[in-house]
Amino acid sequence: MVVLPVWMLISVPGFAADPLAVATVEQRVKPDIFVTDALIEAVHQATLAAETTGRIKQIFFDVDDVVAQGDVLLRFTDKEQQAGLARAEAGQKEALARLVQAQAEHTRIQSVFARKLVAKSALDKSSADLKAAEQRVKAAEADLREARQQLEYTVVRAPYAGIVVKRHVSVGERVRPGTPLMTGFSLAKLRATTSVPQSIVAAVRQHGEVRISIDHAEPVISQDITVYPYADAASHNFTVRAELSSVPAGFYPGMFAKAYFVTGEKPRLLMPARAVVHRSEVTAVYVIDAQGQVGFRAVRIGRSFAEGEAEKTVEVLAGLEAGEQVALFPVKAGVLLKAQRAR
Repeated sequence: MVVLPVWMLISVPGFAADPLAVATVEQRVKPDIFVTDALIEAVHQATLAAETTGRIKQIFFDVDDVVAQGDVLLRFTDKEQQAGLARAEAGQKEALARLVQAQAEHTRIQSVFARKLVAKSALDKSSADLKAAEQRVKAAEADLREARQQLEYTVVRAPYAGIVVKRHVSVGERVRPGTPLMTGFSLAKLRATTSVPQSIVAAVRQHGEVRISIDHAEPVISQDITVYPYADAASHNFTVRAELSSVPAGFYPGMFAKAYFVTGEKPRLLMPARAVVHRSEVTAVYVIDAQGQVGFRAVRIGRSFAEGEAEKTVEVLAGLEAGEQVALFPVKAGVLLKAQRAR
């Protein structure tokens, strides 16, 4: 539950017609946050490599181009693959013809053997020839499938929708299996990778939540986190991977981010952030005492907290106590303090 800052108007002696808005310094229970650096990554990222031999014939996309799943990225020359397919088709037809011949011969030998006109060895040989012909058909069909696959490899398609980030080849370049062609990733699903020290890994596992923030972009809260089951031997840190439930504008792979992990709760002394003033190297507030007198007091502040759409607060580390009142409008309080001293 969010507790909103309490503030009120009080009258300063000698200035009753011009009340001063103040807020009470309060102690509240706030989450204990561990902040660390994170790296934004694409869940789907890959470098496509050639799976057949050929020369680059056409390239349809380049760096920074957006592609849809199944789009043709580039084509190879396919004369070798077309010739291989023609050979495989011819080999299959030959194997089928020999199978038909072997079946007919086996049927004839069976008929003759039934009339006891040939030896058993002749029947065995025809059976073996038939089985061999069947196996040759299977081998020919496998060669045909491979030839068709090799022909398909001359057309490279996008495995998923995304954006091209690097092109490794040019038109006319000859490639062989394993040659990198294009690198790309999908912006539809991102994740953040970071590391946490072993002292808080148990708390990270328990709370199972992290907030990822980049500059002024809208932060993302992830409850789908994976804590690696081992620590780095050098740093003793555990790697944490957080899947982002959404991708706000401004989030891109490779960007530097901040990860905020809730590791527990503790009481904190809070006051409105707008009450703080900075005078040279001094951080201070205007304090209103029980008699309504305005005072200028140096303070030491810590983390800030956003109270939803309400008042932003800061933690007071030193200089104030719970129950004291601070001016919400420092400029006005400064004027009153100057007038108060002049009386």
